[in-house]
Amino acid sequence: MNSNLPQDYLPIIFQFALAAGFVGFTIVITHLIGPRLKSKVKEDPFECGIPSEGDARAPLSVRYFLIAILFVLFDVEIIFMYPWAVNFKSLGWFGFVEMLVFVTFLMAGFYYIIRKGVLDWERD
Repeated sequence: MNSNLPQDYLPIIFQFALAAGFVGFTIVITHLIGPRLKSKVKEDPFECGIPSEGDARAPLSVRYFLIAILFVLFDVEIIFMYPWAVNFKSLGWFGFVEMLVFVTFLMAGFYYIIRKGVLDWERD
């Protein structure tokens, strides 16, 4: 017998209400008891104790963002290999061939990136 009664959800509702209450209470208390002094020094950005120099909006090389995107892309593709490795025996030869196809596409993309010189740090 599978019954979903409203009282079955009371612990979840209670926990959610308790968490939301704690967040609200913390926000209100910090605004009530926190310092209210405004000054130029207090409102300055603080970055690891090192004084800011120059413009924060200086342009960065597109190569930096390209490397970051490629890292995320290949990292996510590698994550797809973990479920395959866990179920390696139960997938049999079909799973093995599917992973070979996946790795082939992965290496083709990696080869393309290397041929384009994206990972060449000496090039501008």
